[in-house]
Amino acid sequence: MTLINARPKAFGGRTVLALSAALALSACGFNSVPTKQEAAKAKWADVEAAFQERSNLVPNLAAVAKGAAEQEKSILVGVTEARAKATSIQINADDLGDAQKMEQFQQAQAQLGAGIGRLLASVEAYPDIKSSTNYQMLQSQLEGQENRIRVAIRDYNGAVQDYNTEVRTFPSMIGARLRGADPLVPYKAVTPGAEAAPSLEGKL
Repeated sequence: MTLINARPKAFGGRTVLALSAALALSACGFNSVPTKQEAAKAKWADVEAAFQERSNLVPNLAAVAKGAAEQEKSILVGVTEARAKATSIQINADDLGDAQKMEQFQQAQAQLGAGIGRLLASVEAYPDIKSSTNYQMLQSQLEGQENRIRVAIRDYNGAVQDYNTEVRTFPSMIGARLRGADPLVPYKAVTPGAEAAPSLEGKL
């Protein structure tokens, strides 16, 4: 009888031990760290999509701007080249902890954004272009896209901050170390004020 009763007790003891270990791992961030990491990666995908949508608008802008004078053609060429460079630099989910790659991506996107701004300003001097329905629609789309980029970056940086706090604070940092989870790089503006959507007021 003693042996029969001992087995359930031993089994129950192992169950309690397993549950205790699971709870301990959970408290140490073993589950929360990858959850927050995946949330940040998902937000980065939104950032990439927003930049890609802006890039897709550039050929339309270039087509409209071809009616500009000779001196604006150099700006148009610059925008086309900046677009090619921006689309050639890709950051996948595994690169989000690489500060150097992130900086290259940021600089390329900033260069494209600046080029678009110069091109929009240059065609302002041409009433026939500025007054066309296609150009007005394109400017409205670009303005909306800049706002979407700003929101996507803000959401990504918020998710990165949440994740980085998780992997750097006790006790969740224990789970982060067990998983080999490193901090992620937030998206930083290359130039002051670049994180804010540019105003196209007066350009429509």
